[in-house]
Amino acid sequence: MATKQKQKSKQKTLSTEEIQQNYSKLQNELQALAQKIGELESEAEEHDLVLSTLSDVEPSRKCFRMIGGVLVERTVGDVAPTLQTNLEGIKKVIETLANQYKTKEEEFTSFVKEYNIRQTRA
Repeated sequence: MATKQKQKSKQKTLSTEEIQQNYSKLQNELQALAQKIGELESEAEEHDLVLSTLSDVEPSRKCFRMIGGVLVERTVGDVAPTLQTNLEGIKKVIETLANQYKTKEEEFTSFVKEYNIRQTRA
């Protein structure tokens, strides 16, 4: 109990400038996470679109894939499983980032409540 009171008293001693810095930092972190999630969701949609297009094509048909800036010729049968694996990996990363975003958002909300911060419109 005493340690919680000490922690609260330490947190309350932040200057106005430090509170503003922490607020901005948390806001920027939330924005960066949201942007990264958006980018990955867009990439996942692209993978989904390509996979749905390739599903109608025979596996022996040749296709081209960009790997590290190099265009490589492969067959649909070679590319489709790799794309599926990549899509699953992207979805896992999106899920992880979404959990991080939720945690950071809770931290931000508690910070705003703790210091009684009210947003003003510029």
